[in-house]
Amino acid sequence: MEGETFLWLIRHAPVEGVTGTIHAADAPADLGDRAQLDAVRRRLPPDAASYASPSRRTVETASALGLEPELISEFREQDFGDWTGHRHDELTATGDDAYAQFWNDPANARPPGGESFADQVARVRSGLSRIGAGSATLVVHSGTIRAALCIALDLTPQAALRFVIDPLSLTRIDRLASGWRVVSANQRIS
Repeated sequence: MEGETFLWLIRHAPVEGVTGTIHAADAPADLGDRAQLDAVRRRLPPDAASYASPSRRTVETASALGLEPELISEFREQDFGDWTGHRHDELTATGDDAYAQFWNDPANARPPGGESFADQVARVRSGLSRIGAGSATLVVHSGTIRAALCIALDLTPQAALRFVIDPLSLTRIDRLASGWRVVSANQRIS
């Protein structure tokens, strides 16, 4: 890939719904924090290419930021398969052995019918390769941002899961001729 790429990764707004739920792709965003949305919008580069996960919450957040993104399926959140739509406390209470075993190796284990975080990292790597030189905004998920940081810092997937990525936070990474550079991670703008 020719030229340098400057990426502004924004985690979507909080999800409307019950806290602790593994949300489906059609879960809506809670766009009530207009001050935070405005603060993030002011930090984004003008005339940058714009991309987003095809999930409803990322598309709604992008729209609230005044962006018209190209949707890239590789940027969707980790697929939790059969556990999607369920709450973590509910899955714990059922005594499901597969759920308990998953947390022994959350980077490499796959939920029933889903994918591992390591699978998501490979998918995000493919999506990032589609972004050309110049500035770009990506409205995506916490897992997608962790995957991008995993790639940029050449981390193991297990190590990348240590990052906290808050709703409406900004993470900045650059793809340079000499490799990746991390400018900031999980920055809350005010």
